[in-house]
Amino acid sequence: MSLYPQLNFPRYSFRLRSCGGTNRIWDDIRKVWLVLTPEEWVRRHVVRWLVEERGVTPQLIVQEHPVDVNGQPQRADVVVFGTSDARPLLLVECKEPGVRISQDVYAQAVRYNAFLKARYIMMTNGLRHYIYEMGADGSYSMLTEFPDLP
Repeated sequence: MSLYPQLNFPRYSFRLRSCGGTNRIWDDIRKVWLVLTPEEWVRRHVVRWLVEERGVTPQLIVQEHPVDVNGQPQRADVVVFGTSDARPLLLVECKEPGVRISQDVYAQAVRYNAFLKARYIMMTNGLRHYIYEMGADGSYSMLTEFPDLP
């Protein structure tokens, strides 16, 4: 499993297995084995970090949340919902470690958030993380620290 580098998250232990020559990783929230791609490696770290380090209740996390972008079905990697109103609070777009978090990635997250209207968007490749807050006017401001999620 050495194809999956140490990311800029705490070290976590994951349940891994090889099945028919395909590496798989256990998703603790959905209770399923997933194909272990480099992007999935990042997603598993993000979800674990949100739960263990940021105190997000696992039941408030939805992975591969459907998003309609101009009539085209898409999926947001991770969406965290608020506890009081069940509205999206955080949208996370994950990329594999070799993909640079570029203006295109930012634009993708903003497109998805035009539908979701989460207060925060985060983009990560597991090595670099960027977090933005959406203002009342729909503009985004980069944050220097990850916010406390209510």
